[in-house]
Amino acid sequence: MLSSLPVEAYIFGLVASVAVGLFSIASRAEQRSAARSTLRHLDDYQVEDKREQELLQPLHERILGPITDRLSQLGGRFNPPEYVESVRQKHVQAGISSTISVERFLATRIVFFVLVPFWLAFVFLINPMGVSGMLQLGLAAIGVGALVYGPTSRLNSKVAARQKVIQQSLPDVLDLLVISVEAGLGFEQAVDRVINNVPGELSDEFARVLGETSAGSTRSDALRGLQDRIDTPEVRSFVMSMIQADKFGVSIGRVLRAQADEMRIKRSQLAQEKAQKAPVKMLLPMVFCIFPALFVVILGPALINIVNTIG
Repeated sequence: MLSSLPVEAYIFGLVASVAVGLFSIASRAEQRSAARSTLRHLDDYQVEDKREQELLQPLHERILGPITDRLSQLGGRFNPPEYVESVRQKHVQAGISSTISVERFLATRIVFFVLVPFWLAFVFLINPMGVSGMLQLGLAAIGVGALVYGPTSRLNSKVAARQKVIQQSLPDVLDLLVISVEAGLGFEQAVDRVINNVPGELSDEFARVLGETSAGSTRSDALRGLQDRIDTPEVRSFVMSMIQADKFGVSIGRVLRAQADEMRIKRSQLAQEKAQKAPVKMLLPMVFCIFPALFVVILGPALINIVNTIG
């Protein structure tokens, strides 16, 4: 009776049983993951078993954590202290305050450097695509450049993106500070109002300034820390003006008014500069992408008629 069944039935049964088994395993794993994530959010929950404590961590941290720790030690050992400090400063400017991120960046950079000879061997020795000549050299150079400068360029792009957001929001924040100070609030109270009403990267930095001043730091030192964490010309100008106003007893409202007007004018000038650069940037796509298609559509039929007439 069983031998009369077709082969497709056996295959279907095997696939169905494997699918049911995988579904049951996945459902159990999902339930355990949900339970662990719930326990992870409980502050007062404590696990005595060391293995259970390790299982509460995410899977990628359990797998990649020991590897990144070893590579982080190598990264701090083989990189000069000046470079490590510059990387840490760039992470701060990118809004990343965790020291683990700096260590992982150094570990990733070491891994990418190790992959450079493997990439060269892949391109020149294995060469699965069969390229040669300048194309092969160009492919090797692109891969080496991506491995060597990829992490650094990605970090620099994060820093630039954050600085751009802060530059765009600074005039509006200064306008609110001016209104609050001229309404009779002190500088700290005006900053607190900005934090509550204008969320964003700059408000987070102002919140850190208030925290440092509340912890006992002077306003000048807190503002200098703000300047180091953002490092843009606009923020440097604002910080220097505020420090000089504190030092010489100048009215803060007047200084903030002048800074707000200057930042607003500068933002409009930057917008006009970008608008004037747009035609130049559009020239290359038009020449190499749009004009050839127009020439084919317009001159193509005429060239075909000419060739047919001459032929």
